[in-house]
Amino acid sequence: MQHDNRVLDGSFHIEPAVFPETSFPEHFDCSQVVQDIIADVNKHLAAKDYTSLAALFSSSGQWRDHLAVSWDFRTVKGPDKIAAFLESSAKSGKQQLTSFAVDTSKPQCAPVKSSLDVFGKHPCVMAYTTFSSSVGNGRGIVRLVYIDSLWKIHTMYTTLYELTGFEEAVGARRPLGASHGGGRSTKNWKEQRDEDFAFTNAEPVVLIVGAGQGGLTVAARLKMLGVRTLVIDREQRVGDNWRNRYRQLVLHDPVWFDHLPYMPFPAFWPTFTPKDKLGDYFEAYATLLELNVWTRTEVESLAYDADAHQYTVTLGRTDAVTGAVETRTFHPRHVVLATGQSGKKYMPAMPGVESFKGELLCHSSEYPGAKPLPAGQEDKVRQAVVVGSSNSGHDIAQDLYENGYDVTMVQKSSTHVVSSKAFLAISVEPLYSESVQAHQPVDDADLLLWSSPSDLLKAVRVQATQFEEGFDAQLLDGLQKAGFALDSGVDGTGLYFKYFQRGGGYYIDVGASQLIVEGKIKVKSGQAVSRVTETGVGLADGTHLSADLVVFATGYQNMRTTTRELFGDKLADQTRDVWGLDQEGELRTVWRSSGQPGYWYAGGSLGLARYFSRLLALQIKAQDEGLMPYV
Repeated sequence: MQHDNRVLDGSFHIEPAVFPETSFPEHFDCSQVVQDIIADVNKHLAAKDYTSLAALFSSSGQWRDHLAVSWDFRTVKGPDKIAAFLESSAKSGKQQLTSFAVDTSKPQCAPVKSSLDVFGKHPCVMAYTTFSSSVGNGRGIVRLVYIDSLWKIHTMYTTLYELTGFEEAVGARRPLGASHGGGRSTKNWKEQRDEDFAFTNAEPVVLIVGAGQGGLTVAARLKMLGVRTLVIDREQRVGDNWRNRYRQLVLHDPVWFDHLPYMPFPAFWPTFTPKDKLGDYFEAYATLLELNVWTRTEVESLAYDADAHQYTVTLGRTDAVTGAVETRTFHPRHVVLATGQSGKKYMPAMPGVESFKGELLCHSSEYPGAKPLPAGQEDKVRQAVVVGSSNSGHDIAQDLYENGYDVTMVQKSSTHVVSSKAFLAISVEPLYSESVQAHQPVDDADLLLWSSPSDLLKAVRVQATQFEEGFDAQLLDGLQKAGFALDSGVDGTGLYFKYFQRGGGYYIDVGASQLIVEGKIKVKSGQAVSRVTETGVGLADGTHLSADLVVFATGYQNMRTTTRELFGDKLADQTRDVWGLDQEGELRTVWRSSGQPGYWYAGGSLGLARYFSRLLALQIKAQDEGLMPYV
């Protein structure tokens, strides 16, 4: 299999990591080993002896931290850098770890024998942990290795869960609900809810642009922290961003990975969620969590006041019945852009577009689904060209073929293909399966997923991709024989890092690949469309493809382009490019500081939104309470 080693500028790039040579001693007790290491960690924390604490790590040991040690996402490698990292946090005086404990809250959290790699050749002991700090508490994962007759920490993961004094209003802290005795001037729940929704007596602290999974989950997290938040969306209803996509769209991620915070999908939910069903769920989510979402609303102007640390935002809200536009001006301290994983639609500049006599769709988002032929014309052969070979391109090509079109896919560069069966069995089910044997709470699975530093995870993904390609060997061989160009992902890591570092270039096969193997969907690989003609498209090699319908499924630009389009160059230039990985292997810009004070990006799959929405909400709350620097 050809490996695709392209990465984004400034991205985290490694050769596949070499695992340390580890073993297990003849006799040992997992729990005792972990307890001893944690006791040493606490002893050195109490003494503020960070050099001795860092010496507990292996020579290539790493500490991955999400907001617990610093107000950022960091991964530091090696005892010297770990000591400096902890020392810097302590000197800041704002945030300092105080103690760790082994998590004994659930049996499945108990320390266990595990392995750093997929094949089990590099054994370790793994344990869930909890910690306290000067600002809050959180959870983590520690992996211990036995090297040169000593137990050492190889990876430590810490992620902030709560801010002391500002815990989420859930469980034992849930609101009373009753307002007997004159609560809020004797208004009942409905009257109070209408008042909050309209922002008649208070302004939002946070404005979220976009009511998809990113916007809704951040709003939900902020609500539980008591932060006044307004979500706006230009669609008619919450969920229309999914309802308006092509008719056959179904999520490729299984429901086990997609649960939203506070209101997971019910037990009867299908494994793969249809788009309209997801749209309805989003609408119900916003209603039941009492999120303030204004639909048919757009930003008319936005300006930042650096002295006041706030934005002046004018919104235009269209009445659904009369069509009248109401203008409101607010002064939020934070603006969250949550308009999707990517930015503006990408279509390469193409001469001749205006001359095409058939139907041309400039982006996959404009594709409504294959249109049936009028009565009496069912036998007419309709030709379609789909430009692009990632998920959307495959889904559209399959839909067109199944509705009678003669379809050709134009593939400019190689694609990573993994069958849905292989992806679920090898990459998803070991962590998120709902089977009795493998089931664990989603929060615990998320901790495990994000606990590995990126270089270690890349090495594991290389091995997992080899398993997936073995599982799919017959399918992949057939695709190559059909002329479809394949790759194994960035550094051979398959789908996972293509998603983060390139934002596309992969397909989770749900049927289109077999149609390509059988020649039912034709492929022109290694070619770019150079022009559009009256009757079709011309390719760079001089080939002409006739078409009644052309669909460009060529993806999106960086999220930063949406900032530029909505709010102008000045604000966009203050923010950094979104996605890809920084030099420490952490996600760039998204869910963390963007470079512009009080301006945040939120994007990605439902699973990412579930996990990182907590971290973004904690940063916003910490800034507003003076715990985290605003600038």
